[in-house]
Amino acid sequence: MGTVVHHRYATVRGHRLFYREAGSADLPTIVLLHGFPTSSFMFRNLIPQLAGYRVIAPDHLGFGLSDAPTVEEFDYSFDALAELTQGLLEQLGVQRYAMVVHDYGAPIGWRLAIANPESVVAVISQNGNGYDEGFVPSGWAPIWAYQRNPSSENEATLRGVFTPAAIRGQYVTGVADESVLSPDTWTLDHAYLSRPGNAEVQLKLFADYITNPPLYPALHRWLRDNQVPVLAAWGEGDPFFGPDGARAFARDTDKAEIHVLEGGHFLLESACDEVASLIREFLAKYLPAA
Repeated sequence: MGTVVHHRYATVRGHRLFYREAGSADLPTIVLLHGFPTSSFMFRNLIPQLAGYRVIAPDHLGFGLSDAPTVEEFDYSFDALAELTQGLLEQLGVQRYAMVVHDYGAPIGWRLAIANPESVVAVISQNGNGYDEGFVPSGWAPIWAYQRNPSSENEATLRGVFTPAAIRGQYVTGVADESVLSPDTWTLDHAYLSRPGNAEVQLKLFADYITNPPLYPALHRWLRDNQVPVLAAWGEGDPFFGPDGARAFARDTDKAEIHVLEGGHFLLESACDEVASLIREFLAKYLPAA
């Protein structure tokens, strides 16, 4: 019998959050935190390969099937998204877990770990950055410009990121054989981003990303002080987060396993089986499955 994945909702601090869940509550837990511009849908092929664990993969507020209040209705920030994620985990009775972080999921995960240093027992980073050298300047230049000066011109440039072609580009860049990628991914992402008011949500988070690098020293201290096991499974051709961001984890923990693989930002779309195998082998040492 294969892994049964449940699709559920929980109300956290007045907001309805969607999450995918597999495995029973008595199993060791893995929390999967997605990035921009996607949702927990990015983990649809990974979750069934994590049998023996309780797996929880939420959609962040404003993404996927979770509520998406406007910027007038909710003050979007990475602090706020982390607080909602912590609230969901508390509601589900999750106190100790490994986490898989990708893109935006990384700064959300770092906040959870810094606030609750004993709760996170291992980190799997799939292009989830935690070091200054991980940034690819060409990919970040429009966001940095908008952070420095949120002018109408810089905003218009960033709004170009929400087009179907730009979203597709996030998936195909760095992938040798584009035919292995499912077009459903960028089509679904574009549909969610096209909801009324959602572009403004994403612009707010682009601006707030400036709060993330200042957290890196605290992340590094947490890794060093606790010698947290880290698996970095990194798509080499990511146009936003380069492989130096993966290698840097080895500076702060002796339990770092670094794998730079052929692929792009969404490595799970082209190398899910390989990444899943690495995750299972890694967690067998640090959070054995039931």
